Amino acid sequence: MSDRQLLSGRKAIVTGGASGIGEAIVLAYAREGAQVLVVDLPDSAVSQNFTDVEGVTPLEQDITETDAPQNIVSAAIAAMGGFDVLVNNAGISWPDSVEGEGEELWEKTMAINVTSMFRITRAALPELKKSDTGRIINLGSIMSDMGGPNLFVYGTSKHAVAGMTKSMAVDLGQYGITVNYLQPGAVVTALSAPYFEDEDFRNYWIEKAPVGRLGQPEDVAHAAVFLAQKESQFISGLGLNVDGGAIVKF
Repeated sequence: MSDRQLLSGRKAIVTGGASGIGEAIVLAYAREGAQVLVVDLPDSAVSQNFTDVEGVTPLEQDITETDAPQNIVSAAIAAMGGFDVLVNNAGISWPDSVEGEGEELWEKTMAINVTSMFRITRAALPELKKSDTGRIINLGSIMSDMGGPNLFVYGTSKHAVAGMTKSMAVDLGQYGITVNYLQPGAVVTALSAPYFEDEDFRNYWIEKAPVGRLGQPEDVAHAAVFLAQKESQFISGLGLNVDGGAIVKF
């Protein structure tokens, strides 16, 4: 049996990596031999969580700030000499309906879930083009394909991620850069925990998933490792469901 690390020699940026799915991705990448620049808010635990993890460099940065994209790219170049993989994981979710007075929530959600993803990707392209195996992995959601009650703004933002990813894949394939998005289902994180406090909601998603359980951040991290590999060179524009089969069960 080979002991080869799946991401040996790879260099990655992961946003929103202080906790939840992002943290799981950072740790999985490090285990598989990648160097990682992990980005999260100044008031997060990003600088404390990875002090003993070899190859991981933390950066405290609000991704919505005007100079954030260039700061992130510059920090990655300084820490790793460049990068091959960009994981746009940072995101927020709060309940809201189309009838709600949610313009402030709309602006905040779109700024983090959509606009910052676009701006960071655009800033990262010069470095990604230098790699013959550039990878962009965006975090969508099961809500990239469906709607849900009280998830109007979040669902809209994740549909935007799906469309943006597909368009990026078409434009960037000529440079050998693949662009895909992950679609986590009912995954237990700090972001989703308030929803799962509702027992009916929790049981609904357990029963809806054919595998019969809620997801864990590590489930999504495995998929992120797969898409970041050099060998995943003919997979692009894909929305990969990581939902225990929930989306296909009637």
